Amino acid sequence: MSLFKKILLITFVFVIFGVGFLIGKSTVVCKFCAPEDLDFSLFWEAWHKIQQEYVNPGDIDIQKLVYGAISGMVESIGDPYTIFFNPGDTKRFLEDVGGSFEGVGMEIGIREGQLQVIAPLEATPAQRAGLRPGDKIIKIDDVSTMDITIEEAVTLIRGPKGTEVTLTIMRDEWDSSEDFIIKRAVIEVPSLKLELKEENIAYIKLYHFSEKIDQDFKEIAAEILKSPAEKIILDLRGNPGGYLERAQDIAGWFLEKGQVVVIEDFGGKREQEIYKAKGNSKFSDYPLVILINQGSASASEILASALRDNRGIKMIGETSFGKGSVQKLESLTDGSSLKITIANWLTPNGELITDKGLEPDIKVEMTEEDYEQDRDPQLNKAIEIIKEIE
Repeated sequence: MSLFKKILLITFVFVIFGVGFLIGKSTVVCKFCAPEDLDFSLFWEAWHKIQQEYVNPGDIDIQKLVYGAISGMVESIGDPYTIFFNPGDTKRFLEDVGGSFEGVGMEIGIREGQLQVIAPLEATPAQRAGLRPGDKIIKIDDVSTMDITIEEAVTLIRGPKGTEVTLTIMRDEWDSSEDFIIKRAVIEVPSLKLELKEENIAYIKLYHFSEKIDQDFKEIAAEILKSPAEKIILDLRGNPGGYLERAQDIAGWFLEKGQVVVIEDFGGKREQEIYKAKGNSKFSDYPLVILINQGSASASEILASALRDNRGIKMIGETSFGKGSVQKLESLTDGSSLKITIANWLTPNGELITDKGLEPDIKVEMTEEDYEQDRDPQLNKAIEIIKEIE
């Protein structure tokens, strides 16, 4: 499916949906409607009333009416991950998947009705401004985010490089909100980095499960295998996800071939699909620990849970985001697209983590002072734990 593969939570999620319909000379064709006795005439009755009665008919953009009808329908579904992209949104989405776009560089989502930061991306204006996973976005410039859709929020936040956007942020430990003025830039999203810690510990930071992460990981894997590294810390903090298949690829380096990575459950519509490790298992015997936090979502949670369930790998940090659904991107004839939730995903042990996330085995929270002093007690704890594992 190339870029139109199954996608888990990906950069800057929009929240709208789509439906197809055909207009004949005298007949409305609703090919996919169900039940069979569905009366679609109400839609057309409203459509014609707008054409006939609206005070400024010249202001009506028929294409916007169509997209608006689609958007309204998806909002009624109540699934923030089933989305309709008009041609412009589709272009932006594919740029995001490709890892380059103009904006502030962060994942956003809606949780418990509140727009929030899932994760600021590495080396972006959002990260440099001090935004953190879990920050609640109260206003974008002067626009309240109450009842806002993610698509609307993305439109307000994104913009040409060099321009500014003001985000009003509320953090759990604060008594009042604060304004963050952020200058937009061209965002280049890296996939990973490698460092050697304590002479024999390979520290791998995975930023995003992009299309190219498999090749990037092969390159650092070769470096690790030639280095004195005997143990691995896998850092998934702030990694908002990406392609399911890429998580499967990475898991193949750490699991035995054939071990279950993730289970797709289609709600009884068809049989479950089981994704298994198919890599070379080069690091399956390496002592390993995983770092997670509120910004670890989707494909990150798939990889972490696969290593936990199959190898008993310990997770250190904070509870992950909790996105347990799978999306598929479908292109439409006018350049629009649909990103549709087609399944829930389950951990190898059959657990659904939606809205609850993965609980760390060792909980280590980052304090305000840690951020201000550039301290990382979570990584320090990971190093301490991995040194004890033989």
